[in-house]
Amino acid sequence: MKYELQPMLPAPSSTTGLLGWLKRNLFSNVKNSIATLLIGYFLITLLGPALQWAFIDSDWFGDSPAACTSGGACWAFITNRMDQFMYGFYPETGYWRINATLFLFAAAVTWMVIEKTPYKGYVAFFTLFIYPIIGFYLLYGGSFGLEVVDTHKWGGLSLTLVLAVIGIVAAMPFGILLALGRRSEMPIVKAFSVIYIEFWRGVPLITVLFMASVMLPLFVSEEITFDKLLRALIGIILFQSAYMAEVIRGGLQAIPKGQYEAADALGLTYWKSMLLIIMPQALKLMIPGIVNTFIALFKDTSLVLIIGLFDILAIVQSANSDTDWLGYSTEGYIFVAFVFWIFCFGMSRYSQNLEKRLKTGY
Repeated sequence: MKYELQPMLPAPSSTTGLLGWLKRNLFSNVKNSIATLLIGYFLITLLGPALQWAFIDSDWFGDSPAACTSGGACWAFITNRMDQFMYGFYPETGYWRINATLFLFAAAVTWMVIEKTPYKGYVAFFTLFIYPIIGFYLLYGGSFGLEVVDTHKWGGLSLTLVLAVIGIVAAMPFGILLALGRRSEMPIVKAFSVIYIEFWRGVPLITVLFMASVMLPLFVSEEITFDKLLRALIGIILFQSAYMAEVIRGGLQAIPKGQYEAADALGLTYWKSMLLIIMPQALKLMIPGIVNTFIALFKDTSLVLIIGLFDILAIVQSANSDTDWLGYSTEGYIFVAFVFWIFCFGMSRYSQNLEKRLKTGY
């Protein structure tokens, strides 16, 4: 008997392509189909008018509210004050100094984030130890012929980034030391770490900022003066390091006991075992928690308004009180929300990418 091979028939169109994806993900059963239709209805009825207000009927440029005649969003309020939202009250002739500082930082971070770039160790050393000195002299001045710009003139997004970056970089090592101290077998070190962590975690950040701004000068000599920005940074670092310590402690507790025993069997000292074996594993496991703390810190920088520092949110709020631009607070707050979302979403996506590269599930 002779058999002939029959040509393979194509898969039904209902299981492949766009129709297949819709069926698998949105209309797989009756409940999912009803939910998809309801959500689609609300998106069409709510998202459509919102998009028309924000983009189709909007006005983007102009020097006064008279330019906003289309009936939609008046983004001219944002574009007209963009320099103030970005730089605060920094002198216009010094904008290049802020731009140079941010460009150097962005370039260094991008270099370390890209997986295949060489000399990451040198770039990390530059970012941690040399860049802060360059950034200080660029922003504050006083050397190399640069005019001194007092910190009360700093503001806008640039001030938000300064607070967030310094707070994140400084809180991380303090948090690691506190986490190690809380797990230490030395009673005094452990007691100090526990008291410190529980004290700072038990008070809100707004109280810490008030204390740093008002009470901190009372505990030092009258001859010593603390800049308002420096006081805010001290308060933020002390507060966030306690939260960071608890996140890292969770990672240390997740490490199997055999890892500690293996380090002891190799004859490693306490600090060598922590730096080479335990801490890298703990930090890898706690990437989501660490990034979540960084995101919370970035958003909490908006609280510095209460001590007279004008970050991007405070600048927008002050612009809303301008009698020439009354009635456009919605556009201002949407702009601030979008800026915060861009940075927070970027940190979140990078942490997910880092988890995949380091295989934190293994």
